[in-house]
Amino acid sequence: MTERSAKQSVDWNQVFRWAATLFAVAVTLHAVDHLRRGMDSLPPAVMIAGMAQLVLAAVTVALVMLRNRWAPHAAIIIGFVSAIGFTVAHLPPTWGFFSDSFINAPPSAHVTWFSWVTALSEIVADILFGLAGIAVLTSRGLLSAQHRHPK
Repeated sequence: MTERSAKQSVDWNQVFRWAATLFAVAVTLHAVDHLRRGMDSLPPAVMIAGMAQLVLAAVTVALVMLRNRWAPHAAIIIGFVSAIGFTVAHLPPTWGFFSDSFINAPPSAHVTWFSWVTALSEIVADILFGLAGIAVLTSRGLLSAQHRHPK
């Protein structure tokens, strides 16, 4: 490795831990907003999915902090699935049983600027967490074409 490439190398494991921390903060703030809004304002499917996501998020962050070899895989799954789930639940107009729309929320839903900030922040953090998981696997050579198709 040349001196120049050594200076440019990134410690993806450290980035991954920072992404996990950001993800944990975003998940927590979003949960705080749901508590502020009142759990009775949530459709049951959204509440169940949110509770499952909280548990899986906590397990995934713990895996990252414990430097478990499965952490990047878990982060990719929980990060991207969470981003899709929160986008589908909060950003479109009300569309069905899995909808907690911020677009046309009734006053009883208590959607405020804080709701928007926490939901959008979580979606961004979810995506970054998934991307960090991909970066870690790539840095370990686990996503290279040679790894998938050895000669």
